[in-house]
Amino acid sequence: MNKHTAIKTLVFLLLLTGLLSDAYAQQQRFPMPEFETEYQLPETTRPSPRAAALEYVDVVVLLLVMGLTIWLIFKKRSRKGIFWVAVFGVLYFGFFREGCICSVGAVQNLVLALFSSGYAIPLTALAFFIFPLAVALFAGRIFCASACPLGVIQDIVIVKPVKVAPWLQKTLGLFPFIYLGLAVLYAATATDFIICRYDPFIGIFRMGAEFHMIVLGIGFLVTGMFVARPYCRFVCPYGALLNIGSQFSKNHLSITPEDCINCKLCKDSCPFDAIDFPTEEKESRATPSDRKKFLMYVVLIPVFVVLGGWAVSSSYKVLSRAHPDVSLASLLIANPHMMQNPPNLDVETFLGSDRTLEMLVADAAVVQEKFRTGGWWLGGFIGLVIAFTLLNQVIFRRRDIYQANRGKCYSCGRCMDYCPVGKPDHPYHQQVKAGSNL
Repeated sequence: MNKHTAIKTLVFLLLLTGLLSDAYAQQQRFPMPEFETEYQLPETTRPSPRAAALEYVDVVVLLLVMGLTIWLIFKKRSRKGIFWVAVFGVLYFGFFREGCICSVGAVQNLVLALFSSGYAIPLTALAFFIFPLAVALFAGRIFCASACPLGVIQDIVIVKPVKVAPWLQKTLGLFPFIYLGLAVLYAATATDFIICRYDPFIGIFRMGAEFHMIVLGIGFLVTGMFVARPYCRFVCPYGALLNIGSQFSKNHLSITPEDCINCKLCKDSCPFDAIDFPTEEKESRATPSDRKKFLMYVVLIPVFVVLGGWAVSSSYKVLSRAHPDVSLASLLIANPHMMQNPPNLDVETFLGSDRTLEMLVADAAVVQEKFRTGGWWLGGFIGLVIAFTLLNQVIFRRRDIYQANRGKCYSCGRCMDYCPVGKPDHPYHQQVKAGSNL
């Protein structure tokens, strides 16, 4: 283990110890004692919302971080510079801003604004959603490289990455799209912001959350020491959008600044398996069997869409239980005695309102119908993603050089360090020169 890796491991272990201690301290180990006194517990206070002007400062910082990263990639070609900008990004957007405002979760704000007339998306949230996608169309996933605290905190803890089997990568790679579809469905029905609720690193950034969420975040970081960026690669729904946008990027990080000499030094440099290798002549040719598979998958696209829509729509009752009205209506219908003896605050609050059980059931039925309709769209979307994933397996592209995969590359710049092109002092050139003198 080198010095740099040892330092990163030590920092991670210290952070892990602090988080577990903080989470444990927040658990109420014993019930509060009851004394017959007139003392009243003070009300819990929360920090006031951040001033609107300072939220625009966040947008400016986001643009500056991404702009500086673009300069470091395309002009300076400096992995070290990208790393330190990323450290600033996680300190500012992660620990200082406590993970909010967040581009990853902003998709939910946008969807809720589109489907609910009573909600207006803040301009800053809209900016955080749009700007990284716009940059991805022109320069790749710059946001992932340095401005996303969720991604950067995983990047920092990488110690000894292992390769994930290609078939497993492709299978797990479907989940971000499924997660994105679920997040859109739950936001459109005003049920929940599940991306924010299950953000594994928010408890780390805020140094306090529910115990199981802190354990989840630590689990991702421990896994990330060996499977690089597991949340980014196999969970992140915003990453699914950036993946698509980056594939159309006009410019993108390149491993070499000039012509590739196929020295193979960058072959194992990427911990995310985002480097495409050169193909042989025979590998880039489709066989008759491949052509048949391609035509079959094209014909089956509508079938995948309809089957997916039917399957998810049929599960609308299960999916809608996350909505408070549906959950409460189901509880009271199954347990009518709770109307006389409220077991929890939700039931007590409902009984104190002007709504009747009939009104609650009617509202729940409306919500369920939204889930039934939304289930068709979600299932169709999932079916379409599966169909295109299968199609991609029988599409062959000829490559003569090592190059970064535009969709999967996080623009971290590691591969640039390994490339000897344009670097006279690179050890590769010294070895070649020494060999030529023999």
